[in-house]
Amino acid sequence: MKFEFIYAILLPGDGVTMTMNSEFTDQATMNRPLCVDLDGTLIKTDMLYEAIVLLVRQNPFNLLLLVFWILRGKAYMKARIAEKVMPSADRLPYNKTVIDWLIEQKKRGRFLILATASHKYYAQAVAKHLGLFDHVEASCETTNLSSSRKADRLTTNYGEDGFDYVGNSKDDVKVWDKARTAFIVGKERAGQMYLHNDNAFQIVETEVNKPKWKIWLKAIRIHQWLKNSLLFVPAILASRYFEFSTIMSLVLAFISFGLCASSVYLLNDMVDVEVDRRHPTKRDRPLASGEIGILQAACVSLTMLFAGLALSLALPVLFTLVLVLYFITTCAYSFVLKRLLLIDVLTLAGLFTIRVIAGAAAVEGEVSTWLLAFCVFFFLSLALVKRFVEITTADAEVNRAKTGRGYQTVDLETLGQGGVASGFAAVVVLALFIDSPEVTESYKHPEMIWLVCPLVLYIVFRIWILARRKEMHDDPVVFLIKDWRSQIMIVAGAIIMLTSQMLSS
Repeated sequence: MKFEFIYAILLPGDGVTMTMNSEFTDQATMNRPLCVDLDGTLIKTDMLYEAIVLLVRQNPFNLLLLVFWILRGKAYMKARIAEKVMPSADRLPYNKTVIDWLIEQKKRGRFLILATASHKYYAQAVAKHLGLFDHVEASCETTNLSSSRKADRLTTNYGEDGFDYVGNSKDDVKVWDKARTAFIVGKERAGQMYLHNDNAFQIVETEVNKPKWKIWLKAIRIHQWLKNSLLFVPAILASRYFEFSTIMSLVLAFISFGLCASSVYLLNDMVDVEVDRRHPTKRDRPLASGEIGILQAACVSLTMLFAGLALSLALPVLFTLVLVLYFITTCAYSFVLKRLLLIDVLTLAGLFTIRVIAGAAAVEGEVSTWLLAFCVFFFLSLALVKRFVEITTADAEVNRAKTGRGYQTVDLETLGQGGVASGFAAVVVLALFIDSPEVTESYKHPEMIWLVCPLVLYIVFRIWILARRKEMHDDPVVFLIKDWRSQIMIVAGAIIMLTSQMLSS
């Protein structure tokens, strides 16, 4: 009959409470090897999915290789992937609670074994980085060391009831059955169900996290949906904002575009997960920090994409085509274009402009060439700010010679000059638009619109001054959304345009 040892590490709120059964520290327990799982236990992610993301980032066509590799078995697939890519062990999202506990066990003289289904190359890299483990058991080209295979391996080496095991998922149930003491990490359903088993068990509970819905809202970047307000611009300029059918079409287009955009944000975070971990602020993103798993993110991304495309079918065909163009362009940006000098910022400016075109397509309206020109120059300025900020705040460890994507620190002055010039060009386009025949014929008091020019100049100047002071958010659009001074300028501009339209009607 198994003995019951209880050792719980709980982190309620901000405090840490430890309770320990005194029998847990007896010599018999200390003499038993402590076997620790890697994926979801020692780290908050899965090494296989981490490696697949790196493989796809290396070349999207590697997905085709995965199909052939998996046909020869999971162990073979893991071995081939391990030959091509190696996730950085020093940047993985480790479970600090578990590691602190293992350090304590190591100090007490415990023999620690890293027992994982991940490939041995990855397991050995993690073990070397942590410096805690005395031995490593992992998958190789012929054996996928998971579930019953892991249980058999550990039982053969140490005997049934001859080891303790730390795990988290359903794949660990068969190992727990062979272990003397079962340690359940986290709150996965299988682990929670095993707590009711008669076997001796031990709980190592991870730190208390934010509510899951808040994490997902952050992951899909719900605040970025405000960028889709550009969809409403063509209808507002055409004075169609009181038409019920127009409003309904634009709301549907807004949701459809938001779902598609969030799908791409998740895809982008998956592709950049390792790079984000080296960034001073992006490392806190849900995927980079391990709060959300890569497989979960992939499933949600696909679901949101199909939902967005399904909603677009209720709108004119042209809107669906523009939405598909947006998705293809953003995917190209995530995998290739964002690493190309200047092409990246031009693409970003184009993606904002596509939103304006989509808004016109949703209500079967027209887009002024003046409006498109203004959008291209204004958003090119914001895109250059984004790169400028990335270069000035980038961790030197990312790349000492180069920072950002395809840029060097010597390019800072050029980017700054180009960004300010582009912002001024947007104001010039606006000024020329005010004096164009289509405005003078449509507005009784076009001179009112001139008041918008200094507002745009203020926004452009303020953004660039703060960027040079290193006081700018890494996304200038998010900054505009949150900055109350910019909000006042935007609202004032909208009031001026609406008032001018109302006086002309």
